[in-house]
Amino acid sequence: MSLSANLFFDLEQMFQYQFMRHAFEAGTLVALVAGIVGCFVVLRRSSFAAHALSHVGFAGAAGAVLCGISPVIGMLVFTTIGGVGMTVLSPRASDRDVQIGIVLSFMLGLGVLFISLYSGYATEAYSILFGEILGISTMDVLVTTVASLVILCVVAIVYRPLLFASLDEDVAEAKGLHIRTLGIIFMLLVAIATSVAVQVVGVLLIFSLMVTPAATAQRLAKRPGHVVVLSVIISLVATWLGLTVAFFEPYPVSFFITAIVFAIYILVRLVQTSTNRISQMR
Repeated sequence: MSLSANLFFDLEQMFQYQFMRHAFEAGTLVALVAGIVGCFVVLRRSSFAAHALSHVGFAGAAGAVLCGISPVIGMLVFTTIGGVGMTVLSPRASDRDVQIGIVLSFMLGLGVLFISLYSGYATEAYSILFGEILGISTMDVLVTTVASLVILCVVAIVYRPLLFASLDEDVAEAKGLHIRTLGIIFMLLVAIATSVAVQVVGVLLIFSLMVTPAATAQRLAKRPGHVVVLSVIISLVATWLGLTVAFFEPYPVSFFITAIVFAIYILVRLVQTSTNRISQMR
């Protein structure tokens, strides 16, 4: 199917398919969650944690396929266990790289074991590597909705103390905040957000929604609230536009989404660099 001169007709044609409606429903929820949680990931310099949890999620997906259940459920279980394990081994985010690597290597080993034990075609698990949002089921949309609502509710409750701890752990601890508890909550948020985002962009491209929009937003705004709003907007625009283009072009959705957020990030950097040079010249 190709684009016509009538945009409204094209959109009407696109939304008549149930798989596209499911894709937009799940994509919107994922973009909203990834945009919010991604801000804390960037602020706490925890990009490696998000990347590691996406691979942990792959192990969970492989285990779920072996047990005959939805890969999304497997991802949620494994990323939750992995996130808590990383935080328990190292309460402070700044000292967590080694512990993340240890948990990641163990979980990947489990993933290899699960795949080797499965006698059928593990297409569901392998699709997690690159995302398969156009093939998302009604059950997956339901799981994504529940997980997204849980994340949004928890963020609303712990937003201020988590933001304080993310800016300066030492000061937050001196003020009486429970750093370990906040760390566990944060890693659980990242775990669940990663699990639902993997459906859109896949394990190998998780940074496109969990990091790039937030990193771009931080260059455009200074106040945390404004950064969150801009991050969500960028995630939504990239997801919606990527889904729309992918419907009319025979290329993966994940490619278009990652290309769009990357292009926005590069554009913002180029504009800021040009602006700074002009200011220096004056």
